[in-house]
Amino acid sequence: MRHGAARALACPAGTGPATVVELLFGRNAGGVLRVSDADWTAFLAEEATPRFPDGLTVMDAQGQWRGRDGRIERETAKVMWLVLPGVDAAGATAQVEPLAAAYRARFAQESVLRAVRPGCVGF
Repeated sequence: MRHGAARALACPAGTGPATVVELLFGRNAGGVLRVSDADWTAFLAEEATPRFPDGLTVMDAQGQWRGRDGRIERETAKVMWLVLPGVDAAGATAQVEPLAAAYRARFAQESVLRAVRPGCVGF
């Protein structure tokens, strides 16, 4: 198989193929907490849940990254985990990008990290 060519995912019995997406939402800006718990709850209810009504998981996290200005930023974050059965990577990206854009705009964030990968899931 050529490098980079798509390969069918062989899932174990009792599972099926899905695309798994992780989004990391930083809550700080300029070293200051910008997204409060109430802000996050409102964003989840108004933006995330309507887009992914079948379910999602959110976890608290601590992270760091280098901003555009070259400084290392340490901040609290939220990790959102989505499992999208029957959706390929391109479709998953198209579904989550508007959510990431809404977060960036609403809270003046530079970025939202998005990781998209194939997986096998069973319910």
